[in-house]
Amino acid sequence: MIFAIAAFLGLATCMSAQTPVAHQVKLRNNPTPLVGTVLGADGRNVQFQTPAGSVGYPLQNVESVTMPAPPELGQALTVMQSGDAAKALPLAQAVSQRFRGLPVDWAKLAASTTANLLITAGELDKAEAAFKEIEQLYPGAGGLQSKVGLARIAVAKKEFGGAKAVLEPITEEALKAKNVPRENAFAYSQAFYAMGLIHESEGKMQDALENYLRTVTIFFHDPSARAGAQQHADELRAKNKDKPASHQIAVP
Repeated sequence: MIFAIAAFLGLATCMSAQTPVAHQVKLRNNPTPLVGTVLGADGRNVQFQTPAGSVGYPLQNVESVTMPAPPELGQALTVMQSGDAAKALPLAQAVSQRFRGLPVDWAKLAASTTANLLITAGELDKAEAAFKEIEQLYPGAGGLQSKVGLARIAVAKKEFGGAKAVLEPITEEALKAKNVPRENAFAYSQAFYAMGLIHESEGKMQDALENYLRTVTIFFHDPSARAGAQQHADELRAKNKDKPASHQIAVP
């Protein structure tokens, strides 16, 4: 599944470290993209370097941005795959803070990855604030990501009933979709992972395993969710081997 991440980032992470690439900013009601270097964004404005100098544009006036992902994001995803969430957090956090609200998929990925890693680190207040900011900065799909993220925080607090009420209709809708909408893909990954945790808390190990495996094989787009789901699936399989045949869960 690491290839899915590489495809998502367009392999730009590695390339950007070697060859400078011109960035493009397309403003609303302006058919000609501006060419230069995106220096950063603070959630309100994007700072753009052109041959004439540095200029700031309100994000609400920016229709799209074309630029490669910073190498730190690729590094964060790589070390997260190895299970080192503590090392991944500052890398993802650096990208999400430097490019807050930038309208590109990898900036949204950096923000959601940071928020989810904060949950893993047990920093639930910071994670909650991060998800609420995602909702503010990225209306639409960001709202779904925030809703799922806040439900996952509820799971971390062992408030399983409230989280389940939020997540069940989301996972049911995801299973009906023939194709995973790109704007919802990361939220779906987290939703199925969290549903696995909820079912495991209820003692429904078969349902838990199915949701973990859905996260790993179908809704694999969020690396932090996939890594967590894989770990829990492996643990369930290991426990399953020690049970009598009559009490074992069906392992795909």
